[in-house]
Amino acid sequence: MTFILELPNHYSLVLAVASSTFFVNTFHMLRTSQLRKASGIVYPNSYASAERAEKDGKAYAFNCAQRAHANFTENHTSFLGALLISGLRFPMAAAAVGAAWTVFRILYLFGYTSQAGPRGRTTGALGSILADLILKFMAAYTSAKLVFGN
Repeated sequence: MTFILELPNHYSLVLAVASSTFFVNTFHMLRTSQLRKASGIVYPNSYASAERAEKDGKAYAFNCAQRAHANFTENHTSFLGALLISGLRFPMAAAAVGAAWTVFRILYLFGYTSQAGPRGRTTGALGSILADLILKFMAAYTSAKLVFGN
């Protein structure tokens, strides 16, 4: 059986943005691995103990990288869903807002793993939260329009 799916013009930009986020995950993995090695924290430990992180700056930095990566994975799935759905009706806007989310997530990663620690994530967090909310409202609107036949 052949299935034909018609997508709006410029939906390829939405897919390009979605694909770019896979590399953001890779950046997280590389940064976390780099800081794991520097801290000497071995597998299967997910984090340095609070006592060790308090005394060892490298262990603390590793914990920040782990938490940044966990936060990314906590948000990535719903972001992708909102991006792909909203792109069905607003492909250019969804791609632009999705690209902004991606940039802010990179800022989040490098801010969180900088010398500033958790305070360094503020710009990335605020920007990605705003972009995420916009995409979710666009996705809800798109879904409602599809449900009601418009």
